[in-house]
Order: sequence, then structure tokens, then C-alpha cells
Amino acid sequence: MKTALLQQFGATIDMLENVLHACPDHLWRVRLWDDPKLPQSAEFWYILYHTLFWLDLYLSGSVEGFMPPAPFTLDELDPAGLIPEKPYTKDELQTYLEHNRTKCRLTIEALTDEKANQKCSFPWGEITFAGLLLDNMRHVQEHVAQLNMILGQQSGWSPKWVTNAKKTAV
Repeated sequence: MKTALLQQFGATIDMLENVLHACPDHLWRVRLWDDPKLPQSAEFWYILYHTLFWLDLYLSGSVEGFMPPAPFTLDELDPAGLIPEKPYTKDELQTYLEHNRTKCRLTIEALTDEKANQKCSFPWGEITFAGLLLDNMRHVQEHVAQLNMILGQQSGWSPKWVTNAKKTAV
């Protein structure tokens, strides 16, 4: 089971990395929706950042004690919907992606039945850690699909599907 989780979660992270690299510079800051209530959150870079932040948090299993690596902050948790003052660069988000890839591998490799059945509480509800891992993978894949669609619409091309992770060993 751990091997399957590593392969599928890893493939999901690989697909996120592929859209990060596929995004042309001119699309990085383009508003993707014309909703004035969604300032920067409608930009390509922000969707990537949002996805990486929540991937990191949910791999932790709890808000308590969670802190993303610098230069990232906890602003994403603010109910007011704070957006970073400046967009993160591709290099910054690539580094965060690698942090999450490693954290994901270590988390799954250390997974025990006890940890898998542990209850995790968030403002939106309670879920087992195993359920949270699967929900987390679906969340990442949802945004990968969204970003792939945007790439296809804006540039006529998007990265291919990844069946198995290219990097699974720690």
C-alpha cells in the first residue's frame, strides 16, 4: 500500500512540477478570471503557491505547530484571504515543491496503521490521517487539472499525464 501511495502521490507532485515548468513567463502574472474579488488569487503563480501551501499543511496533519519554510508564511490560513505582497518566483515555488516531495515521501514511508487511523481536526471537519492523505492528493490533482486547462487554453499545449512518480526513493 505504501508503494502505491508513494507512486500515485509522487506522480501527482510530478504533474504539479510539470505545470510549474510549462508556464510561460508571460502567463505567470496574468489574471485568469475577471472577478474583482479575486485579485492575485486569480493568477497562475498564486494557484501554484496555494496548492503547495495546503499540500505542506495537510502532510503535517494539523495546523498546530505547522510552519512552512521561508520565505513562505501562514498568511494562507488567514480568514481574510491575505495574498503575499509580491508573487513568488518559479525558483521559490520549485524549492517549495521539492520540500513537499521529500516531506510526502518521508510521511508515507513512516506511515503506521496507528498514524493512518489518527483523527485530524481542521476548521472544515475531522478526518483520519489516511483520508487526509487521499484528500490532499485529490486537492493537488484538482489544481493540476485547472492549471493544465489554463495552459492548454492560453498556449495550446499542456504537460502529459504522469502514471508513476519519477522520484520515489529517499
